[in-house]
Amino acid sequence: MSKLSRRHFVAKSTENLAPILAASVLMQSTIPSSLGQTSTRIRVGQIGTKHGHASGKLQALKKFSDLFEVVGVVEEDPAQKEKVHRSEPYVDCNWMTIDELLKQPGLQLVFVETDIDRLLVVAEKCLMAGMHIHLDKPAGASMEHFRRVAQIAADKKRVIQLGYMFRSNPAFQFMFDAVKNGWLGEIFEIDCVMSKALPTNERAEVARYRGGSMFELGCHLIDAVVTLMGKPQSIHPFNQKTFPERDNLNDNCLAIFQYPKATATIRSSMVEIDGNRRRQFTICGTQGTIEIEPLEPHKLILTIDRPRGEFRKGTQSVALPKSTGRYDGDLRDLALAIRGEREYEYSLEHDLLVQESVLKASEML
Repeated sequence: MSKLSRRHFVAKSTENLAPILAASVLMQSTIPSSLGQTSTRIRVGQIGTKHGHASGKLQALKKFSDLFEVVGVVEEDPAQKEKVHRSEPYVDCNWMTIDELLKQPGLQLVFVETDIDRLLVVAEKCLMAGMHIHLDKPAGASMEHFRRVAQIAADKKRVIQLGYMFRSNPAFQFMFDAVKNGWLGEIFEIDCVMSKALPTNERAEVARYRGGSMFELGCHLIDAVVTLMGKPQSIHPFNQKTFPERDNLNDNCLAIFQYPKATATIRSSMVEIDGNRRRQFTICGTQGTIEIEPLEPHKLILTIDRPRGEFRKGTQSVALPKSTGRYDGDLRDLALAIRGEREYEYSLEHDLLVQESVLKASEML
C-alpha cells in the first residue's frame, strides 16, 4: 500500500482559514532548494525542558546525528535547569539563552518543549526569526494565538510539526492506509482510549487546564480521529472529577464526535491503574474493523469481509515493523520536509482543525 497523504482526509477547516491554507500550499512547494542537500545536517536547538516529551525528543535528535546537529538547549527557569542539566540527555548540552540560540549560524529548526503556557509564545518568536519548528502538543490553550502562529508559518513558508507521536506509529500508518484504500467500507464507529495513573504530585499541574486528561492525553487520539474523519459536525464533551474534594482536575474525560454517518468516542482518564496497557483505537466500517491494542508497543488485529491485498477474509493479527522509537518516524519526516525532498504531510489546515477540536472536547473553546 502506498503511504497515506493525510490531506485527503481533512474536511473543511475552521472559518477564516482560506488565506492560511493558500499560503500553506505555497509553502509546501517553495521550501528553499538549498535545504535539499542531503549531506548537510540540519542545525537544530531545543527551547524548554519541562514538557513531558522534551527529554525523549532530544534523545531522538542525538540518535539521528546523521540528520541533525544539536547546537544548543535553552531552559529559562533556573530551578528546572539545575534539575536536569546533569542528567541524560542534557549532560553534554551547550546551554544558552533564546536570543543566543536564534542567532546561531545556520540554525534552521527549533524544538519547542516548554510548559504549555509558553509553547505558543516561544513558537511565535522562533517563526519570526525564520525557523522551522517542532511544536509539542497540545498547541497551547488559545485558539486565537495558534491561528496567529499558523499564519506566520504560512507567510514565512516555514514548517510546523506538532508533537502527535502516533502519526508515524506503524499501526496507525496501516490503519490510515486501509481506510484510504476503502478496506473497511463506510466508517460508522470509532472507539478509542488513552489513559494512565497520574502521580498525586503531578495532578495540580494538569488541573491548571479545564480539559484535564482530554487536553493532555486525549489530544493524541483526536489528531488521529480528525485525520481519518475530518471535521466533526459536533463535539459533545463529558469531563468529570474523580476527587473533587481534593483538587480541580478533570481526570475522567469523554468526548463524542458526531459525523453525518458515524460517531467517535474518545476516552481519557488519569486514574486508571496500568492504563498504558489498555490504550486502544478501534475503527469499524461496513466491510471491516481494525483494532489497535495496545498503542505502544503496537498490536493490530484486522477483520475484513473479503480478501484485501495479502490478507484473507476474516480476523487476523497483522505483523507490522517494530517501532525503533516513538519519535523516530516524525523526525525523519521533518528532516525530509525541511530539506525539500518531500512535502510535509500534515497541513496547517489540519493542525488548526485538530487544535479547535481538542479545545472544544476540553471545554476550553
